[in-house]
Amino acid sequence: MEVENLTTTVTEFVLLGLTQSPELKYLLFLVFFLVYLMTWLSNLTIIIVVITNSHLHIPMYFFLANLAFIDINDSSVTAVKLLWDLASQTKTISFTWCIIQIFLFHFTGGAGVFLLVVMAVDRYVVIHKPLHYLTIMNQGVCTGLVIGSWLGGFAHSIVQTALIIQLPFCGPNILDNFYCDVPQVIKLACVNTYLVELLMVSNSGLLLAFIFLILLISYSIILVKIRKHVTDGKHKALSTCAVQIIGKNLIFIPEIFIYDRPFKKLSVDKIVSVTYALITPMLNPIIYTLRNAEMKNAIWRLMRRILFSRRK
Repeated sequence: MEVENLTTTVTEFVLLGLTQSPELKYLLFLVFFLVYLMTWLSNLTIIIVVITNSHLHIPMYFFLANLAFIDINDSSVTAVKLLWDLASQTKTISFTWCIIQIFLFHFTGGAGVFLLVVMAVDRYVVIHKPLHYLTIMNQGVCTGLVIGSWLGGFAHSIVQTALIIQLPFCGPNILDNFYCDVPQVIKLACVNTYLVELLMVSNSGLLLAFIFLILLISYSIILVKIRKHVTDGKHKALSTCAVQIIGKNLIFIPEIFIYDRPFKKLSVDKIVSVTYALITPMLNPIIYTLRNAEMKNAIWRLMRRILFSRRK
């Protein structure tokens, strides 16, 4: 395993990956290939069902389809490189592609976080202003909120990437991870990164913690409103909110664990990274459709149409 000389500029990084065992790598390749395949199939199914079913052309499903699109992209940023490395036994990534991976990872991840806030706002409006819901959450507003989520992710990612690019890297070049991310890369800089680390934590960790707190408060208010005032469909509304809270926990808690503390390596960091980078994008479609009868019925109708069309 080669390490760059300390007097030269780093042109590539060595990714240690998830394991050094050749036998275990093939098993992990199979596992994560199936995870990535399920991520694509489940999220793509949601997108197709929402687009093709006119009954689902309402704000909630519009946001859910956009979340599915983000999950596909977010997972692809890390999964494709991981699968390639496991299959080919390669261990390196160029400095340029490392920076691009960081940018795309935080771009899609940031957009997803802001979209979760939008989905919480959507639930708040439908519970507190049911008679004016479709007027408030009209097509223009929904489209603007989704665009705003992507712009928020872009702004977040630009800050992260800019702080990394201006650092000098002259060695070592070993990253103890399966993809490039800020906490690992920043530690390889040839200068004192204390101030930069504080900026990174404030831009990622504290922002995540603040948004998570706001979401918990907003969903608590929604749950109280449902229990006290909603009569029709109370059980369904409670189940929807409860499932969405579970989804928020799966996303925010692992990310806060990684980004909301000083960048010190812990033995569980890789497992936590696997959770939010690969597993959560696969679980989101299950979380948001498992208790949603309307979505499940639409999926079954689509599958029946496909099967019957092939028999003719």
